[in-house]
Amino acid sequence: MHGPVADHYAVGGVLDSILKALASLGKDLDALTPHDLAPVDTFHIRGREATVELAARAGLAAGMKVLDSGCGLGGSARYLALDHGCEVTGVDLTPEYVEAATALAGRVGLADRVTFRQGSALDLPFADNGFDAVWTEHVQMNIEDKRAFYRESLRVLKPAGVLMFHDIFRGDAGDPHYPVPWADEPSISFLSTGDDVRRTLDALGAQVLDWEDTSERSLDWFRGVLAQRQESGTPALGIHLLMGEAAPAKLRNVVRNLEEKRIAVVQAVVQARAR
Repeated sequence: MHGPVADHYAVGGVLDSILKALASLGKDLDALTPHDLAPVDTFHIRGREATVELAARAGLAAGMKVLDSGCGLGGSARYLALDHGCEVTGVDLTPEYVEAATALAGRVGLADRVTFRQGSALDLPFADNGFDAVWTEHVQMNIEDKRAFYRESLRVLKPAGVLMFHDIFRGDAGDPHYPVPWADEPSISFLSTGDDVRRTLDALGAQVLDWEDTSERSLDWFRGVLAQRQESGTPALGIHLLMGEAAPAKLRNVVRNLEEKRIAVVQAVVQARAR
């Protein structure tokens, strides 16, 4: 038993579903590239586009040790290793995701540049001061104890290391409509406002270097996704494979929640205090 959050994300047979979809698209499963996986391995708003933006904010350089906390299928970890030359470790609560991430890294020739392990973002299985950067996308929405989450992220950073995140926060217009990608119902959804998170980070001694609300770009992107699906149908390969039968409703609710300002999307870079 791994708890309700891990159970929510464990749809069952996710690796097989991805490989079958790739085969249906005519991909050679023995010669896959990271580009082949792009439609499915970025389980966050605006997909690879947002990943590229976040990496640019922090000025990541070759050789940096990066922890991807809540790595999912490992798409961002593979991107950071391949395009930025980082040494990346991914950790995720859901065993099925860790297994799939490891298998996919092997299939695209990155097994020696990224590693994945199962673990909790509230109790990271790493020593203090071990990483130049901690990366996290769409993770803290499922974590009630925000202080513990950010404290643990800062703990594993080297002095003056950076925490960078792309996350969903509570908006000004009330509770979100469910289901959404991170929760079928409210019991595992713990949204905080951006102001509350900034106060938490400040209390932990961290300094916000960059903070941008990307809600409007996120809404435009989601509208485009839904319009494309209405015109062309659901693609063989995409993040719907990670959301089960409720995927269409979850995507529509994200759009509705953004339109009604029930949620907000933020990208940020935070620096750990010198120790």
